[in-house]
Amino acid sequence: MKRLRENNRCCAIVVAAGSSSRMKCSGSKIWISLSGVPAIVRTLFAFEQAQTIDCVVVVCRACDTQAMERLRIEYSLSKLYRVVPGAHTRQASAACGVAAVPEDCAYLAIHDGARPLIRPELIDRVVLDAHRYGAASLAIPARDTMKRADAQGFVVETLPREQLWSVQTPQVFQRELYESALQAAQREYTDDCQLIEQTGGRVHLCEGSPENAKLTTPEDILFAEAVLRGREDGSK
Repeated sequence: MKRLRENNRCCAIVVAAGSSSRMKCSGSKIWISLSGVPAIVRTLFAFEQAQTIDCVVVVCRACDTQAMERLRIEYSLSKLYRVVPGAHTRQASAACGVAAVPEDCAYLAIHDGARPLIRPELIDRVVLDAHRYGAASLAIPARDTMKRADAQGFVVETLPREQLWSVQTPQVFQRELYESALQAAQREYTDDCQLIEQTGGRVHLCEGSPENAKLTTPEDILFAEAVLRGREDGSK
């Protein structure tokens, strides 16, 4: 696979420090078993196999760091570089991950740990997109008609669906660009792309997959299991 820049080492930052409150599980949702394998391990397997990823930093809850370190040996995760505790917000947790990235990595691929269905080829696609544009994110075109409503729930306008995308992760950035945007941030943003947007930067959208869903509610587990069964059947 041809990379576009000479200094193109890319470190994945897998953010897995959330509370998992909507999942209604006793611990973190990253430990939920999907076809016998913890969700976080399935996430890390994809980055292990991606050709454009050189190393991985995992950001998790402080109480999960030792268990996460054990995965390195148990599942032969050769790219797992560091495990660091997160902070109170996702943005702050991502910053903890950035601080642990090796100095020679010029790109950062920030990914939700609770997206275990990501495929290596999608990771490679969006990383190469970031090499070209400086900032790129996986996304899928909106399927449904989208409407904007007022505070009382009445429709204000129908939004042009052909211009709307549902953003996924990884979101990949030139390191200097992301670190500068992080320092300039005046508030908490819902995703890392917004950090770049608020400084006037541009993020290129790279088509992802509907399979690359985030585990948020118990129903998402059923979806993930069905996808994994389909993949297993397809490989036979």
